[in-house]
Amino acid sequence: MINKLKSGERLDDLQLRGLKIIQNPEKFCFGIDAVMLSDFAKVKSEEKVLDIGTGTGILPILLSAKTEGRHFTGLEIQSESADMARRSVEFNNLQERIEIVEGDIKEAADIFKPASFDVIVTNPPYMICQHGLQNPEDAKAIARHEILCTLDDILKASKRLLVDGKGRFYMIHKPFRLTEILAKMSEYRIEPKRIQFVHPYLDKEPTMVLIEGLRGGKSRVTVEPPFIMYERKE
Repeated sequence: MINKLKSGERLDDLQLRGLKIIQNPEKFCFGIDAVMLSDFAKVKSEEKVLDIGTGTGILPILLSAKTEGRHFTGLEIQSESADMARRSVEFNNLQERIEIVEGDIKEAADIFKPASFDVIVTNPPYMICQHGLQNPEDAKAIARHEILCTLDDILKASKRLLVDGKGRFYMIHKPFRLTEILAKMSEYRIEPKRIQFVHPYLDKEPTMVLIEGLRGGKSRVTVEPPFIMYERKE
């Protein structure tokens, strides 16, 4: 497999059960947000999971090791990322548990059957504005800005694809968009159930927020104790 790496790619050790992932630093590499989301999401035995905007497949690979989920599907619109994800799945011999699908979330109704997933996870583009982007077609720009996929696209598809009454939705995002996120989740009948803020240090403002929603759930949300990433050294 190492000999089959393409130009600019590298094989990174995930430090988890011997798993590795193919990435290209010139395109986009996963960050700590994906790792935190994989810890926050709860996947039960035999459940089917969809990762919207899987990139190079980091979430399905991590969740396959951390949970007893039956099957994981990663949906990715960028061909190059989807190809790296597939090869990573093959390298880790996870073909029976993970499938990578190349496609657009806006066409999810044609790709997947209604109510076909128990869990949806997503680490979406955080930024709305495309102003100042030098190349909107750049892989890093697409991963960070809502160029090919908006919050509405994700929630509209999730409403259709999650099992009503028990399907769970997990997302990591930026706190400055939290009001919009919660309003839109309720609009699409994915009721916010659990929120956790992520702070770099105890005395600093949160830089990320983890959110769990329930498809068709009742209005009641729990705010968990904050996650503090680092301790200051005296």
